[in-house]
Amino acid sequence: MLESKYQKKIIDQWRADGWWVVNTIKTNINGCPDLILLKENEPPTFIECKTPTGKLSEIQRYRLNDLTNRGFNCYVSKGSELIKWKKKIKKSTDLF
Repeated sequence: MLESKYQKKIIDQWRADGWWVVNTIKTNINGCPDLILLKENEPPTFIECKTPTGKLSEIQRYRLNDLTNRGFNCYVSKGSELIKWKKKIKKSTDLF
């Protein structure tokens, strides 16, 4: 299944729960997650969508860490499965 099909399923699920969901498609921030979710009295939430075999790029990992450090909820989808992002410890060799 294409990544866009997984995104549609995720968007529909979150919207059904009352969230306002934005598909970022293209932004001025490299590595910005695919979806931004907003709901009253909830912290902003970000989801990076991947197919079950998809991999995160370095800039995507950096962006997820940055957003998590700012107190936002972040998830990575692996197909239909959502995994809560937990900040990864940087190695001294990391570029970001």
